[in-house]
Amino acid sequence: MKSSSKTTKQYINLYFQVHQPRRLNKFRFFDIGSDAPYFNDALNESIMKRIALECYLPANKMLLRIIKKNPKVRITFSISGVALEQLHDYAPEVLKTFRMLAATGAVEFLGETYYHSLSSLNQPQEFVAQTKKHHQKIQDLLGVEPAIFRNTELVYSNVIGEAVNAMGFSGMYTEGIESLLKKKPVNKTYSLPGTNFVLFLRNYKLSDDIAFRFSDRKWSQWPLTSDKFITWLKGIPREQDFISIGMDYETFGEHHKSRSGIFRFLEQLITAVARSTRFRFMNPTEAAKRLKQNGKLSIEKTISWADQAKDISAWLGNDLQRDAFDSMLKLYPAVMNSLDMKLINAYNHLQTSDHFYYMSTKKNEDGSVHQYFSPYSSPYEAYMNYMNVLADLEMKTTTHKENRSSDSMWVSSL
Repeated sequence: MKSSSKTTKQYINLYFQVHQPRRLNKFRFFDIGSDAPYFNDALNESIMKRIALECYLPANKMLLRIIKKNPKVRITFSISGVALEQLHDYAPEVLKTFRMLAATGAVEFLGETYYHSLSSLNQPQEFVAQTKKHHQKIQDLLGVEPAIFRNTELVYSNVIGEAVNAMGFSGMYTEGIESLLKKKPVNKTYSLPGTNFVLFLRNYKLSDDIAFRFSDRKWSQWPLTSDKFITWLKGIPREQDFISIGMDYETFGEHHKSRSGIFRFLEQLITAVARSTRFRFMNPTEAAKRLKQNGKLSIEKTISWADQAKDISAWLGNDLQRDAFDSMLKLYPAVMNSLDMKLINAYNHLQTSDHFYYMSTKKNEDGSVHQYFSPYSSPYEAYMNYMNVLADLEMKTTTHKENRSSDSMWVSSL
């Protein structure tokens, strides 16, 4: 039964994105044609283990403790397939705590693209394949089945929503951009035109107050306390009944170190909401079933949660990025037709959106964020390194095809 739009309860959805890319080795032009490895898995292991100790383990254990004390707490996670792989290989104790969270029944896990890719933009078959692979991985490792989707970096449009709806999901997250809402409130659920497919909009202002500004002593609202944040929540009109606050999970302990008080803030905030008579936690699957949607929401252009533009320019905004992305796409048929799983696996990890994010030439605040995440000294180094790897993969794919053709001719001559 749908709840009334005049309900006095307001529902808080707190969701976290967990993702770590498989970073590349420094791959020089002279490495093309060699057996030099593409991926710096020593670095990837080191980073994953560090973040596990600083973020994932303490945060997960805190959530388990809070949920035990407050059964009404609800938390949502989206974990990329690339992150799941690395957790399995380098930090299996973290996967154990995620399984424990899943077993509480209070935590929902979302579907997404396995390789945290941009396949939703122009690779419909690959988009479906990666989503199915991720779905299976979540089932295998965590024992749950995703019903709601969160695309890579909240990339969304009507076309993407229709594709996700066709895959059987009942709803999807995207960014709550005021200019596209046309005065409709961000703190409501909506549906894709012509469907009952539910859209959950992230309140990016409240989310970014935590994710980006928590440790900023120059921020006018510093220090951010749970009491202050609750006051902001209470300032949202009561008829706006679904407030979605989403951010990278690495916000806690990695982007903002433990000494900043970020863990204490999160625990106090969750506890305060759980004890509130006005607010209640709600995960998206329950929201899709219980809440009345505030009409249809059409988003024709492609949006995301990245940068001030909130479009796809974070990954495809300059000539370097577009050239690298187009070159990667052109290689797709040959790699897949090779049936060589080693080549295919390497290619799949080259689809990860982070590689293109590192090539951004944006300046000012956006540029600082891109540089913070990049392992390269410049976007040009990121581009050249990626293209060298891609050239080597193309050479190996061509050689593999020629060898298969030669083998076929030899067998035919017998």
